Amino acid sequence: MQRVVVLGGSGFVGRALVQRLVGDGIETAVVARSGFSEAEPSGVRFLSGDIGDADFLKNSLAGYDTVIHLASKSGIWGDKNEYYATNVVGTQNVLDACRANNVAALVYASTPGVVYQKDDLCGVNERTPYARNFLCDYVRTKALAEQMVLAANSEGLKTIALRPHLIWGPGDFNLIPRLLGQARCRQLKRVGDGHNLVDVTFIDNAVDAFVLAAKNLHGSATGAGKPYFISQGEPVNLWNWLNKFFRRLDIPIVEESIPFQKAYLMGMLMEKTFSFARIKREPCITRFLAVQLAKSHWFSIENANRDLGYFPRVSTAEGINTILQWVNKNEL
Repeated sequence: MQRVVVLGGSGFVGRALVQRLVGDGIETAVVARSGFSEAEPSGVRFLSGDIGDADFLKNSLAGYDTVIHLASKSGIWGDKNEYYATNVVGTQNVLDACRANNVAALVYASTPGVVYQKDDLCGVNERTPYARNFLCDYVRTKALAEQMVLAANSEGLKTIALRPHLIWGPGDFNLIPRLLGQARCRQLKRVGDGHNLVDVTFIDNAVDAFVLAAKNLHGSATGAGKPYFISQGEPVNLWNWLNKFFRRLDIPIVEESIPFQKAYLMGMLMEKTFSFARIKREPCITRFLAVQLAKSHWFSIENANRDLGYFPRVSTAEGINTILQWVNKNEL
């Protein structure tokens, strides 16, 4: 691995990954629709464009041996055609551009959501089948794209898919400020009985996983053609974890709750209403969000340990201390 292109490299994970690659002395390029919001690392080639533009993508990947594909349309609400165009058609463009330029390795950023149903998922591994009924267009299209990427694995283009769960840490100006704002305004409500365990992934560990995956494809390739769950390796009680974080910032903890079944039915009703009325803004609750907030979803990382040599080097406790310092420094 000598020359790497990071697709979607201007986002939270992308910025951290690019900093790591540059620090490791790897020649790096970024393809993104928007530039870095912070100081741009020296020596990085920035290309402004969209993965939906097949010709642009083919020109952008010329001369590179590795592509790390982080670009996607995320979220739990929106036009299904937009999700399909970016996450499925865009990924097909990435595969075509990799083949046209003899790129040797492609690492795809997927999501554990591709296996979510309505029930708890506790300690399961990659043998868990894809969901039968996807709860939102984001995970439906990510599942389609993941299957395309893994099916494309070949001697000429080795591919791998990573499924990091709930990435958090310094530099996240999206999820963290949103959570803090909702907690300060007492807008957060616990969904379910509050006993659900979930995986989380500190940003440094997520970056390690992407680098290890790329190196694996250039080496033993034991991970080629496979998906891998990535996390801290120790699930947390979601609501206790959030409240511990809020307490240390002197923010009101989440005490109000709503039963899961009620939240799920409310989500179903709001989805139907918003779709019928063609309301573009995100509903305050959806079926997918209700499942996310109420059910346990944590996964074995044994396969990532064995095949990729992935072991989380930053503990959850260390990560919390680091992000608290960052939040206070940035007055979020």
